[in-house]
Amino acid sequence: LSNLPVIFCIDRGGLVGEDGQTHHGQFDVTYLRSLPNMTVMAPKDENELRHMIFTALNHTGPVAIRYPRGRGLGVPLDPDYKIIPIGESELLKEGKDLTLIALGSMVRPCLEAAAEMEKEGLSATVVNCRFVKPLDRRLADYSRKTGKVLVVEENIQQGGLGSAVLELFSDMGIREVTVKRLGLPDSFVEHGPVEVLREKLGLDKAGIMKAAKSL
Repeated sequence: LSNLPVIFCIDRGGLVGEDGQTHHGQFDVTYLRSLPNMTVMAPKDENELRHMIFTALNHTGPVAIRYPRGRGLGVPLDPDYKIIPIGESELLKEGKDLTLIALGSMVRPCLEAAAEMEKEGLSATVVNCRFVKPLDRRLADYSRKTGKVLVVEENIQQGGLGSAVLELFSDMGIREVTVKRLGLPDSFVEHGPVEVLREKLGLDKAGIMKAAKSL
């Protein structure tokens, strides 16, 4: 209510595997984006997480940063910290057939799926959303160019990033784009290794490719 510069570091965002059924971070994107004044972001890797924390430290209002359990991806770390413009997504790859909008831990498998589809003659744009709130209006521009969009997140579909994208497109009067959402189901996910759970839920490279081709 008072718009204070508080930082919420949301550990275990998404599936957590061996921590058990009670520990999956399935709902945080949904409930956090409903709060006024809140900025909600999720990094694609450990390097971007450092920049997001630095950005949050220099922001004047409340910020939530969600990141997964486990090790980082092993990416190189930038020598200096930088402020990420609030609400700005990152275009990682341009394509002509469809657009993949990914959040946090889903960015890497989306890039892998896009690379695999490229071998089959399908060209995909890949966007690292970074911010769930505020949402980058340029997502509409990326999506219009291909006409087909797959939103991929490790959060329940109800009220998550996919819902936010649909709301954005509706508010902007966009009707020429087909949107498919890929996320966690409306149920409590069972216990198991993250890789196994992602495969079962269609959130691995193969599942993303299948969903993308259905468009």
